[in-house]
Amino acid sequence: MKYLLLISIFFFASCAGIKNDEAITTYYFIRHAEKDTSDPKNEDPVLTETGEMRAEKWADTFREIDFDLIYSSNYKRTVNTATPIAESQDKEIRFFNTQKLNDQDFQKDTKGKTVLVVGHSNLNPEWINYILEEEKYPDIKEDEYGSLYIVTIHPNGSRTSQVLYIN
Repeated sequence: MKYLLLISIFFFASCAGIKNDEAITTYYFIRHAEKDTSDPKNEDPVLTETGEMRAEKWADTFREIDFDLIYSSNYKRTVNTATPIAESQDKEIRFFNTQKLNDQDFQKDTKGKTVLVVGHSNLNPEWINYILEEEKYPDIKEDEYGSLYIVTIHPNGSRTSQVLYIN
């Protein structure tokens, strides 16, 4: 039942602009799945077994969403989270520069599209707030891995967002 509700939300959020001459842009932001924290000095850890299972669960969750583009930072934990989703949709993973969020190229490439961004606990809220043009979302808690932010830019320039929590 939970998945049916989630899929319905995704469907309406992503299909709202289909058949419309003016395109709606929809961004789905997720944080990478659980990472291995056994070595605090490792700045590029892989996913834990739980993280790998979450990455597969994300792929299952998004099976009804046809992403035009899938973006990830170039870290093992984000790439490993994005890979099952990209493979399930036969898409390539594009990399974004963590120092240059939402640049003009990104805006141009994603306009009117449905886009997944796999990022980090601090970058996702920063990026979402930038898109929304308001400070709405704080950093994601370090132990939180199941948040999904959906940001929509409407043809008239208005911007909406919602956050869902997936176990």
